[in-house]
Amino acid sequence: MASVALLAALFSLPAHAGSEDFGDYQVHWSVLPSTFLTPETAKANNLQRSKGIGIVNISIMQENEDGILKPVAGQVEGRVSNDIQQVKFLAFRRIREGDSIYFIAQYQYSSGELMTFNITSRPTGHSQDLPVRFAHTLFSD
Repeated sequence: MASVALLAALFSLPAHAGSEDFGDYQVHWSVLPSTFLTPETAKANNLQRSKGIGIVNISIMQENEDGILKPVAGQVEGRVSNDIQQVKFLAFRRIREGDSIYFIAQYQYSSGELMTFNITSRPTGHSQDLPVRFAHTLFSD
């Protein structure tokens, strides 16, 4: 139940979001401040909720023959760097709730700092990496 609340929070809150197409697969991402989560949702999912801590959420989606996207399992790894090229590796956790599968990691940021994400996803059973690169600036509330 707590994961459902987290999933709902990650997709319903105002966040930076995007996706990249890789043929049969798509990688979707969103970025938000951890303070956007309720204290209960953060605690239930063992996430730190604090100013200066952001959450990056990654989903690997596969398009079936009917054109419908469905989440798939896999591996996600990545790093985030700030505007002076300080690099931190992201520790992604897989969360599965019903048919939903997503990968989340937390990172530290300074308000107004441009953060660049380099993420590599690989769906289970797929031999090719799906790399995405995106940047976002979060502001402490």
